Amino acid sequence: QFREELRGIAVDGKDRVHAVGDSSVMVFDGDGRLLKQWETSLPGFSVAVDGDGRVWVGQWQQVELFDAEGGLVDTGRDPGRLGLITAVGLDADNVFLADASARWIHRYDRQGTFLNHIGDKHRKGGFHIPNGTVDFAVDRQGILHVANPGMHRGERYTAAGELMGHIGRFDGQDPAGFPGCCNPTNLTVDVACRVIVSEKAGPRAKVYDPDGRLLTVVSDDAFDPAAKNMDLAVDSRGRIYVADTVKLEICVF
Repeated sequence: QFREELRGIAVDGKDRVHAVGDSSVMVFDGDGRLLKQWETSLPGFSVAVDGDGRVWVGQWQQVELFDAEGGLVDTGRDPGRLGLITAVGLDADNVFLADASARWIHRYDRQGTFLNHIGDKHRKGGFHIPNGTVDFAVDRQGILHVANPGMHRGERYTAAGELMGHIGRFDGQDPAGFPGCCNPTNLTVDVACRVIVSEKAGPRAKVYDPDGRLLTVVSDDAFDPAAKNMDLAVDSRGRIYVADTVKLEICVF
């Protein structure tokens, strides 16, 4: 379905998979059938779907908001603040935008008013992202789970930006650890607050319990060896979707 790019994926309340790539949004059912498709004004680097079925597409210095049928509702810009938006997260009150240019997350209210940054007080000056992307997920309690690959861990933050804790450690042998210069690259959470991550070099996906204990590893032979920054999503049935950025396909587990 994708010609050149597959960058971001998300699942809506009806378990339909939304994907951004090739300057378009594609919507699939759980069996991979293409249901609808529409163009975006700029290439999309991330996607999220809110409770009303509206689709948020993170781009360079802006976010496009579409209705469920692909009609453009609004374009959000914040000149001088927004850079490359590599993840979008939503809760009832907030919109969170991961900015790979700034290396932190911007928090806005639903009316578009800027509230605060998350990760800007990190001792590295922001999240340490040699892979060029900031990825995160918001759980049901409104806690942000953020991949910090240069620190070999996933971190937890309040919406106000307070660091609550982290999971993970560097280890090139034990699969419970994160190998290489910079893993995990991407991260999401399920309804039970299990943390699902992807890695690069070699690519693989893993599942941790909320306390950081490793539950599952998907070996790297499931993905193209050169795949990295593989976005993740999980649906209501516990199916995990991983975007292979080289094969340009979504793997389902």
